[in-house]
Amino acid sequence: MPPKNNERDRSAGVPPAVAGASRPRFGAITIRDRGRLPHWEYETGTYFVTFRLADSLPTQVVKKLDAELALISKRVSDKAQPLTIYESRRLKLLHTFKIEKYLDAGYGQCHLRDPRVAEVVADALRHFDGKKYRLIAWCVMPNHVHVVFQMFPSAELAEVVHSWKSFTAKAANRLLNLSGTFWEREYYDHLVRDQEELGRIIRYVARNPEKARLKQWPWVWVCGQDARTTAGETPALR
Repeated sequence: MPPKNNERDRSAGVPPAVAGASRPRFGAITIRDRGRLPHWEYETGTYFVTFRLADSLPTQVVKKLDAELALISKRVSDKAQPLTIYESRRLKLLHTFKIEKYLDAGYGQCHLRDPRVAEVVADALRHFDGKKYRLIAWCVMPNHVHVVFQMFPSAELAEVVHSWKSFTAKAANRLLNLSGTFWEREYYDHLVRDQEELGRIIRYVARNPEKARLKQWPWVWVCGQDARTTAGETPALR
């Protein structure tokens, strides 16, 4: 039986290799609080994760954006009904894309511009691909990293992200002859809800270098196709 029109649309723009990767059952979601942002986790969920360098945003910008998020949350929570899980995730996603505008401006030392450091990060992402998770897309930007991946049942999100950040921080500090904090402690993770959203996020990751006016940026990859062919619209919040 041919797929219905809406089924065909949901997979539009998603590489065949990743179609079907994101079908989380929201009844099994666990919510954890590890800092400023809540984290929604699902055992075999598909995630969009962003982590950034410690100096990638001015302190005043972070405070301003966090204050905006808190104000919006309070206004919504003052209504009769509390935020649903989906509404909370949409709000956090909006907050993250606001931060992205500042990150793409290239604030800070941008240590990931160094090809040696970028390669260390890319290698770390690939290391457990097929063992703890399945990589779908990633992009190493000058001061932050995007990763889209599906977790395997035996792995935990926090453990995976910690391994990326811990290994790469030590290796980068050695290469650059630095010491101290390399990555910002908090990271952003978004549990992808369906194929349509997955397609938008993949396109966003693939386009990030172009959006930041980085020409011929090599540190971007999408499963199943050349990242340059995935250019499309920025993810919309629906």
